[in-house]
Amino acid sequence: MSKVLFLSAPAHGNVNPTLGLVNELVKQGEEVIYFSSVEFREKIETTGAIFKSYNEDLDIFKGQGAFEPMHRVLRVAPSIIADILDQVKSIRFDYLIHSAAFPFTKVIAQVLNLPTVSSLAIFAGLRQFSDKINNHKALPGTEEMMKTYQKVAKVIQETYGVEMPDTIMKLIFNRGIINLVYTSKYFAPDPDFFDDSYKFVGPPIYDRKENLDFPFEKLSGKKVIYISLGTVFSNHSLDLYEVFFKSFADIDAVIVLAAYNVDVTQFHIPANFIVRNYVPQSALLKYTDVAITHAGMNSISDLVSSHIPFVAIPLGADQPLLAKRTEELGTAIALDVKTLNPEILREAVEKVLTEPSYLENIKKIAHSFEQAGGYPKAVEEIFSMKKEMGI
Repeated sequence: MSKVLFLSAPAHGNVNPTLGLVNELVKQGEEVIYFSSVEFREKIETTGAIFKSYNEDLDIFKGQGAFEPMHRVLRVAPSIIADILDQVKSIRFDYLIHSAAFPFTKVIAQVLNLPTVSSLAIFAGLRQFSDKINNHKALPGTEEMMKTYQKVAKVIQETYGVEMPDTIMKLIFNRGIINLVYTSKYFAPDPDFFDDSYKFVGPPIYDRKENLDFPFEKLSGKKVIYISLGTVFSNHSLDLYEVFFKSFADIDAVIVLAAYNVDVTQFHIPANFIVRNYVPQSALLKYTDVAITHAGMNSISDLVSSHIPFVAIPLGADQPLLAKRTEELGTAIALDVKTLNPEILREAVEKVLTEPSYLENIKKIAHSFEQAGGYPKAVEEIFSMKKEMGI
């Protein structure tokens, strides 16, 4: 049995794909100590891991503007690193698994002298992102943040005697000895970018023990349309929710709308809508005929694996590239949120629902997912690394 240190970026899109991995590691005898934020404690402990909390808000995806979250984390970096090391000072670990976006991977790995496994929540657009890193190009508006980084990096180097990346961009894309990619090579955009260190293990399909408090009885015998914009960009535009209500107010179907942290009280909500802050997605998909999604990878994986046709409305991050890939493979229709109206949305939903080619192509991707091997394959790759390194 090995002891595993797990450092996760505390965001749903980073934590959720790793839950099945941790559960599989625990089942195969590994002891996993998992750092995240308190909101994920219950989910993490359900996997069998030991939960530990960061002492500061480490969510680099939460905040206003493109750079404010990372700037905020940088300012408290010495405190975060010192606290992690203090919490594990009496434990001897064998290897480290981390979110690719966990910003202090290189520091912790050097101090504890651990081999690393990277978990990639995002893989679309990595070539472009990697080019920016390798060319040391700072994006517009990063000048103040770069100054903060230089000061913080100097403090960390002097405190721990470690090497820090020469640019802040390298903090948020950390490769490991092996890099776990939660999709199939067939689905991955730009598959030639990935070298042999990238292991395509299929989507993060795992029973997350969801809260099943939902009126499923209202869905029985009905056509069901499921709409979800995820958790990061759910407040992208309230006008979008108005489009949803106008699009489907008069159709013979139940529309389930996941409106995470969205105030919908200003709207007239049609009688055929069920609007919830939280929806048990895995259970709901058993009733769903067609979906509208923001095209986050976790949601795409769930929809494809459940053989549900969908329309994509990408809002940010890697979503436009993932939506484009679904169109390239003939599995979905991607719509531009800037030009969206009820007529365009209804037509797209009807098309993916009635034209058989969409479901046929979804099944091709689903087959590639099944062939990838899932979490047992991911653990197999980790154990192969352990054997090669004599762990």
